[in-house]
Amino acid sequence: MLKRVLCAAVIAGMPVIAGAQTIDDLKNDAATTDDVLTLGMGWGQTRYSPLEQINAKNVGRLVPVWNYSLGDNRGQEAQPIVHNGVMYVTTHDATHAIDVKTGKNIWVNKIEYPPETPRIVCCGIVNRGAAVLDGRLFRVTLDGNVIAISMETGEEMWRSAAASIDDGYSMTLAPLVTPAAVITGVSGGEYGTRGFIDGWDPATGRHLWRKYVIPGPGEEGNETWPGDTWKHGGAPTWITGSYDPELNLVYWGTGNGGPWNAEFRKGDNLYITSTLAMRPETGEIVWHYQYSPNDPYDYDEVGENILTDMMIDGTNRKVMIHVARNGYLYVLDRATGELLRANQYVRHLNWADGIDMATGRPIDSEITKKMRSGEEIVVWPGAFGGKNWFPASYSPKTGLVYSNTLEIGMGYKPVEPKLVKGTFYVGIDLSKALFYVKEGEKHSYLRAMDPLTGESKWEVGFDVANWGGTMTTGGGLVFTGAQTGEFMAFDADNGDKLWQFQTGSGIIGQPVTYTIDGVQYVTIASGIGGAYRNYFPLLGGVNAPEVVEELTKVQPGGSFWTFALLK
Repeated sequence: MLKRVLCAAVIAGMPVIAGAQTIDDLKNDAATTDDVLTLGMGWGQTRYSPLEQINAKNVGRLVPVWNYSLGDNRGQEAQPIVHNGVMYVTTHDATHAIDVKTGKNIWVNKIEYPPETPRIVCCGIVNRGAAVLDGRLFRVTLDGNVIAISMETGEEMWRSAAASIDDGYSMTLAPLVTPAAVITGVSGGEYGTRGFIDGWDPATGRHLWRKYVIPGPGEEGNETWPGDTWKHGGAPTWITGSYDPELNLVYWGTGNGGPWNAEFRKGDNLYITSTLAMRPETGEIVWHYQYSPNDPYDYDEVGENILTDMMIDGTNRKVMIHVARNGYLYVLDRATGELLRANQYVRHLNWADGIDMATGRPIDSEITKKMRSGEEIVVWPGAFGGKNWFPASYSPKTGLVYSNTLEIGMGYKPVEPKLVKGTFYVGIDLSKALFYVKEGEKHSYLRAMDPLTGESKWEVGFDVANWGGTMTTGGGLVFTGAQTGEFMAFDADNGDKLWQFQTGSGIIGQPVTYTIDGVQYVTIASGIGGAYRNYFPLLGGVNAPEVVEELTKVQPGGSFWTFALLK
């Protein structure tokens, strides 16, 4: 059920919202600085801005210019969209239009969904943002709808049902707009679902195509699933893909296999834990790369696929960079899917003994062999991964990838899975699935990594795991936030912390920067929530009680903060 409750403000001096966004505008988003029209600040999701008005020398003068309350205590993971002086932000149950200069509300579109919906959502009641085109704002709802909203009035223009919570699905991602379709994916990998990706007509909401990412009978790849296991094989598609307009390819990640206990679905299980290069007109898969065949460890590889050009072995290559949840940093040729590099970036990794560069496949370690024989193990990285959903950024100035990363292991004891509607379908003993950190080490590190070696030029450690995205700028800065509430700026060259501001709740969102009338602004959401906040206090108190105590002190409360230099 979706109900619109519209609150419109007509205030003298507020910006004029009219003005359509074209495909060319979206294509040029990474190069323009007065708008933020796409997730990742460009179709290639580098999360890099050339802006340098705010830089390493003056960032200490950064001050808040406004704070906007979302009236919501859930986690805030959304990236804002900015156009014509208006900011559009989403929560799990609302879309807000805000005057960027004043922080005042223009309109709110309120969403209501069935009260039983949160029961079927794995890891946090969130929404990760919107997409725009031709005066329409596109977003998804927790109960499985894709909707279009007028950017001018806040009125709903169309609504299409994509998935049902009755079948274990939910939706939290930002849509991707391409010239051919608005593209969406689904969550629900822990509930016995079968992942898919949809294409929609942006003007009408008409369903154009659906690509199930687990092939059924008669489809190539179905032979990698024994019996009927493909029907509930997981592979959720819950993070937004990237798009290369020159190659006309969408790069979309897929998640974990279902159940986690892979001995009950022996085989490679295409296309779990993969990147799919797809045609946006049809969903046709042009190439794929599978990071963890038969994945037993919940290594979702739905995270951002960063598109850039890079000199490799003397040749300029069009590449895709993927900081994988499995603990390896990959570089692939984005035209062909050829594996160019795969290197460990976390300190602690024991599930594999490396990546075979000839085949692209991981080499099973003794720990994984023990697990497959039914033994209880502690695996590194654990189910949170070496990096979770929170996006990394890439700076063409430094050639480095900047990401919050994790050093958390997990207990793992396989058991026989039971498929019960509305409950986790994992096939492990959850009482043994405790999270661990190494004594004297940090949970989390902000790392500046060489994509060709996986080595860190610098790293900064945090006791409470950072769960937010990063952004880099031409001013030599890396912005990110902490779950303890600090919004921070670091020197991109050496990792020195240059500035921070306490936002009042935990940061798990995605920063952006832009200019209005020649003034550079930086915006971030504040509002604790998400998987680490929900599960670490329950399963991570084994050897980190002080971290659990600090985390549970952080108060909920959703808001957006916008900053500029003090004049």
